[in-house]
Amino acid sequence: MKITGLVVRNIRFPTSKTLAGSDAMHPCPDYSAAYVTLKTNSPSGLEGHGLTFTSGRGTEVVVAAIQAFKTIVVGRSLESIVGDFRSFWRSLASEGQLRWIGPEKGAIHLATSAIVNAVWDLYAKAENKPLWKLLVDMTPEQIVGLIDFRYITDVLTPEESIEILSRNRATRAERESELMRQGYPAYTTSAGWLGYSDEKLRTLCREGLSAGWTQFKLKVGAELDDDVRRAGIIREEIGWDRKLMMDANEVWDVNTAISWMKELTRFKPWWIEEPTSPDDVLGHAAIAPIAVATGEQCQNRVIFKQLFQLNAIRFCQIDACRLGGVNEVLAVLLMAAKFGVPVCPHAGGVGLCEYVQHFAMFDYISVSASLENRVVEYIDHLHEHFKHPVVMKHGRYMPPQAPGFSIEMRPQSLDEYEFPSGKAWQQWNRTVSAIP
Repeated sequence: MKITGLVVRNIRFPTSKTLAGSDAMHPCPDYSAAYVTLKTNSPSGLEGHGLTFTSGRGTEVVVAAIQAFKTIVVGRSLESIVGDFRSFWRSLASEGQLRWIGPEKGAIHLATSAIVNAVWDLYAKAENKPLWKLLVDMTPEQIVGLIDFRYITDVLTPEESIEILSRNRATRAERESELMRQGYPAYTTSAGWLGYSDEKLRTLCREGLSAGWTQFKLKVGAELDDDVRRAGIIREEIGWDRKLMMDANEVWDVNTAISWMKELTRFKPWWIEEPTSPDDVLGHAAIAPIAVATGEQCQNRVIFKQLFQLNAIRFCQIDACRLGGVNEVLAVLLMAAKFGVPVCPHAGGVGLCEYVQHFAMFDYISVSASLENRVVEYIDHLHEHFKHPVVMKHGRYMPPQAPGFSIEMRPQSLDEYEFPSGKAWQQWNRTVSAIP
């Protein structure tokens, strides 16, 4: 099977209308994606789909970066890629000229992840397995062969990785069976967006409790008095026996984070997420006496390596798009296992819930073998645009069953929300132009 074409589209959803997704750093995002389709010569019309999550403006930059990789991808056979996936990954991450505008970070790394994840979607479909199952069924040696260990061998070697993956291999069938019955635990962010009114916050908390949610996240960081009031409201609604997480979305300096959280600890947050710059490893270490969670903006495995080395985070929040796709995520999962840091993937956005459920399930079955202090983020919007959206039961992700990476979007959604030509944006532009 050969890849005969790469199509990339700028897909945007006008979530700024409702302030869904709003936080202290991103007050009015339009949840968006640079969306990749890999065409093939398969008689059955098999395609690979992948995306990189963005927040509106700037998506066109990532689209251009993906286009720049086209000659590396188109014309390759799927067999040649998966037969030496590590080399394919490095051919993107270390392309001699494109690397300069990274390296391994920013728009060029987002582009890498979209392409890599699209290949994995194609691979899983060709094997007729959901991605998590494709990974679970691989041997430790096969998993290790996927990973580029450059820059991390001082903390994790291929030999150590094989040992980690072999540790609980004999009992993985039990954990897989358990997941099929009970699902993977999740928490909801849907109630706690910063732009929501107090009344809406109360209503959504009550609805969340009725739906079976026991773990909630609140966006903080704009005004301390507002945070205190809103945290008080959410505690009134969910009580003190349920978990409450807080998320500052990188808005604070280190000293501000420490002082601000001294005021908010009375509400017993389980963690403070992204308290400062995602690149400030030493800053996270200084804040770390407070339980710190971060990772959605960690640009590569090297930043994670240093966070682990300095014991700077208590929860590792991998992102399916910020890192360079499946291959680099695997490296971080193994480092987290070595350092004993639970992985709680970042989700939300466009397609991130669909993506990261696969990583959480692989981690539980084949790497950590534990659900202790592990939970996946969930938000309740935009799932209707996917052919195989997440399935939630009683606040848990149920394992995907359809072959692939669960990321393929419905054609009508792609057409309607393509920017700027889609029907949704044409209507939006007419509405805005009609305002006096």
